[in-house]
Amino acid sequence: MDQNLLQLWGMRAAFAFTALVILFFHLLPLDAAPSRWAGPDVLTAMVFAWAVRRPDYVPIVLIALVMLIADFLLQRPPGLWSVLVLCAAEWLKSRERRQRETTFALEWLTFAGTLIVITLLYRAVMMVLILAPGTLTLSLIQVAMTIAVYPLVVGVSYFVFGVRRSAPGDVDRLGRGL
Repeated sequence: MDQNLLQLWGMRAAFAFTALVILFFHLLPLDAAPSRWAGPDVLTAMVFAWAVRRPDYVPIVLIALVMLIADFLLQRPPGLWSVLVLCAAEWLKSRERRQRETTFALEWLTFAGTLIVITLLYRAVMMVLILAPGTLTLSLIQVAMTIAVYPLVVGVSYFVFGVRRSAPGDVDRLGRGL
């Protein structure tokens, strides 16, 4: 079997496994009392980091499946956050060639802007559907913490999994430029 194809599917499996591990730790009952602050959405940060850095590692079906499982397990409206994250990830993937030459600060700002937009859309759709979107304070805390944890997610993705931006000369297994 082709080594590049094996590596591609290995990284996709690593992404799925890591997403399940994140969900597992998110669901652990560590404290019986309700929290006054919302933790970062590490899964969304990981989806965006991998989509920006190596779009071929996170195909649309894998993102949809992982985020839909997260919606069910985290008791969110099924499909709403998944669709927003999926659309945002595909938009970030389409900008990958332009992002390749930018600095990390600009990537971080792009991530922050994208996360803020999809969070506002999520809250707006929830209000239109007459569902309780939760308090605005908790949403703002979660967005701020997710933005703050993004460099850590990128660092872990880079140093542990080797997810780096593709270089201008990199090609896939069919010889097409990445």
